[in-house]
Amino acid sequence: MSLPGGWELVLIVAVIVLLFGAKKLPDAARSLGRSMRIFKSEIKEMGNDDQAQQAPQQQITGGTTQSQVQNVQDPQQVNNPQNGQ
Repeated sequence: MSLPGGWELVLIVAVIVLLFGAKKLPDAARSLGRSMRIFKSEIKEMGNDDQAQQAPQQQITGGTTQSQVQNVQDPQQVNNPQNGQ
């Protein structure tokens, strides 16, 4: 299948101008350009996400010290003053 030649391209452009009108063509081309830019940036962002996932991830391990542990009381003892508190 070959690409359209000179006269076929002229005919295609003429049909597009007749269908959409000359006033709407610049807006249509502008919106098509914006859509292509957004599409390309999303594709690029997907590539960056893949590279970030492939990078080795560091695991941070932390221990709990005694100063970080809080004394937790039984809720029934806190709400019931008759238990001698």
